[in-house]
Amino acid sequence: MTPAHQAAPTLQLAVNVLDAQSLLAAFGTIGIAAVLFAETGLLIGFFLPGDSLLFTAGLLCAGGSATTPGHLSLGWVLTASAAGALAGAQTGYLLGRRAGPALLNRTKSRKISEGAARAADILERYGHAKAIVLARFLPIVRTVLNPLAGVLDVPARTFTLWQALGGLVWTVGLVLAGYALGTSVPNVDHYLLPIIAVIVIVSLIPVALELLRSHRAHRADRNA
Repeated sequence: MTPAHQAAPTLQLAVNVLDAQSLLAAFGTIGIAAVLFAETGLLIGFFLPGDSLLFTAGLLCAGGSATTPGHLSLGWVLTASAAGALAGAQTGYLLGRRAGPALLNRTKSRKISEGAARAADILERYGHAKAIVLARFLPIVRTVLNPLAGVLDVPARTFTLWQALGGLVWTVGLVLAGYALGTSVPNVDHYLLPIIAVIVIVSLIPVALELLRSHRAHRADRNA
């Protein structure tokens, strides 16, 4: 066996969990459900690329056929995305209700602590329904708000209704946006990396605006 053949299995096992393309190539549709479940239901999944994963999956559903390498089925991608996001959010909520404040207090991650503070502020400012839906579109916040809603005793029926609505809008919207772009732009896969970069930047804009608002509010309180 040549060195090249010996190295092949190692390369196939090397998966970059921060890269949507790498995750999809390694795990396909099942990986989408697993990643979204972890990102929205488990605090350890706050770093996973939910937005870019959904959009990239939509792109890979466009063009080609079931036998094309890397091609994904739109129906299965939509099903896996919705299932992972909805089950993850509900799991996070139940963990928050059972574990209580200790679930968030034990974390040593500064990003999770900051996300919890933003999530609590969003819940207070916008109310349960709007906050639960908006959180789906905010990285890190969508990870922390679900257990936080459980900690704060948001009614189970209210949480379930609005997390399902927000989860469907988020997952279906991003997948179909990627699919629409893939079907309208020839050879769009050649521009996949720049497109993913734009998606990541756009998804971070709300977080940046929220941080700027919090910084200004803190500075105003200090000057008062």
